[in-house]
Amino acid sequence: MSTLSKEQIKAIVKGNNFQSVTDVTNYLKDIFKDIIQELMEAELEEKLGYAKEERSAKNTDNCRNGYSTKTLKSEFGEVEIQIPRDRKGEFEPKIIPKYQRNVSGIEEKIISLYARGMSTRDIGEQLKDLYGVEISAEMVSRITDRIIPEIKEWKQRPLEPIYTFCFMDAIHYKVRDEGRICNRAAYVVIGVNVEGYKDILGIWIGENESSKFWLGVMNDLKNRGVQDVMLFCVDGLTGLKEAINAAFPMAEIQRCIIHQLRNSFKYVSCKDIKAFSNDFKNVYKAINEEVALEKFYELKEKWGKSYPFAIRSWENNWDVLSPFYKFPEEIRKIIYTTNVIEGLHRQYRKVTKSKTMFPSDDSLEKMLYMASKNVIKKWTQRYKNWDRVLNQLIIQYPGRLDNYVS
Repeated sequence: MSTLSKEQIKAIVKGNNFQSVTDVTNYLKDIFKDIIQELMEAELEEKLGYAKEERSAKNTDNCRNGYSTKTLKSEFGEVEIQIPRDRKGEFEPKIIPKYQRNVSGIEEKIISLYARGMSTRDIGEQLKDLYGVEISAEMVSRITDRIIPEIKEWKQRPLEPIYTFCFMDAIHYKVRDEGRICNRAAYVVIGVNVEGYKDILGIWIGENESSKFWLGVMNDLKNRGVQDVMLFCVDGLTGLKEAINAAFPMAEIQRCIIHQLRNSFKYVSCKDIKAFSNDFKNVYKAINEEVALEKFYELKEKWGKSYPFAIRSWENNWDVLSPFYKFPEEIRKIIYTTNVIEGLHRQYRKVTKSKTMFPSDDSLEKMLYMASKNVIKKWTQRYKNWDRVLNQLIIQYPGRLDNYVS
């Protein structure tokens, strides 16, 4: 498409006494209307085979039959155009299809604004201010509902047969359900494939954590093609360990060290928290499990009587804390914390912060899905030193990666 030259633009400005941006918009609105009108006239001329002023060239028993008025919603607000008709009613303009009344790309704008956390009411008001188009909150909601089939397809898409790491956690919201306000958890799984790239494998909306619920999540991953996972990195979610063991018995479970520390610190008084924290560094920074246990028992001797619950938490969860110690620094940095999923949750909170409550599970799922799409677009780089990480995993888990790496 050709663009106006600088001289043509100067001539337009000189020939029109523009005093404001509104004047420019109104001018463009008129031009837009005239261009659409001319395009439809040209389409009808091609359909009939003769121009309006060339009746002598007519070679058809069909002919023009006046106009019908149609109001379009456009980038410039509402525009009234005249749709040319033919006697036989066969003409259907391509530039403005028969039932189309919106040519502004406004639906894409609505979905984009919704994905950034704007409420349906705020979106309606912004569109009115910017484009002079009135759209109700209900209409905005119906428009965003059009991505529900896309969400369904995304939730059912095939996954890769093996993931090196899977991070799992939940974020909580209020949702209205049959007139009652209920707590809902959005359970998220992030997978790291053998090339070292992250992906959100799924989002599941549920009421509470249980082995049964988590087993459903695990089975969903298996049904979509996941055959093996090297390591699940998780917080202390209820029932998750049992579900992982049932669905992926060869997978190891690594509890987030940061979450474990925070959980321990809840039982320690403010005056001792700094010293207690410094002593724990010797535990989680140990070169291997043997040294870690040695440092842990030293810590227990020092603090055990004062803070038995803080110590007991580590003893009770040592089986899901200890895999950490067999890995080198490159892998420890990946599994030390569930930061990757907490970072995703921060993005979710950004777009949901204006929402004290969601009207339904579907509305919550819509917003989280669209926020997820925006996050995934930015995940273009693989983990640092991935070649070394992968070589370590091949040695640590013999035979399990052989069919997936060249």
